[in-house]
Amino acid sequence: MTDQPPKTPEPSGVDLARVALRAAKEQARARGAAAQQKKQARRGGLRSGARADGRDPLPLGAAINRLITERGWEAPAAVGGVMGRWPQMVGPEVAQHCEPQRYDEDARVLTVRCDSTAWATQLRLLAPQLVARLNADLGQGTVRLIKVLGPGGPPRRYGSLRAPGSTGPGDTYG
Repeated sequence: MTDQPPKTPEPSGVDLARVALRAAKEQARARGAAAQQKKQARRGGLRSGARADGRDPLPLGAAINRLITERGWEAPAAVGGVMGRWPQMVGPEVAQHCEPQRYDEDARVLTVRCDSTAWATQLRLLAPQLVARLNADLGQGTVRLIKVLGPGGPPRRYGSLRAPGSTGPGDTYG
């Protein structure tokens, strides 16, 4: 037995025709671009004309969409849109008590703060359905986890007497 690599099938007539057509299109496109550049150079550089070209002004929405696409900001922009539509996504009652805070793109975690521990518990129970709804709207895998935070309280103060300007019990050491 000889160890020969498996033979790949030879391209058929249709495949060869497709390859030849693709190569001919690329060559024609390159010749057209070169002719266009030569023509512009003869005229003294780029000029504005009656037809649209790449230098024409864009509407603001189209310019922003192009910038988002070029920079790869599609997911953060989509999640930002969800934060704006939060009441429609979760309902007015939940939106009244729970507010999205931030989105971590690397970990794909949406952080939500609730105004009471009862609502935080309720949102933790609803989190799997909410993740599914967000991913259906934004694209699969955009949000992997919803991190639910309870209400934030004022900073703790130890003791009734405090020195002016002190930052707590640790400010007297070193």
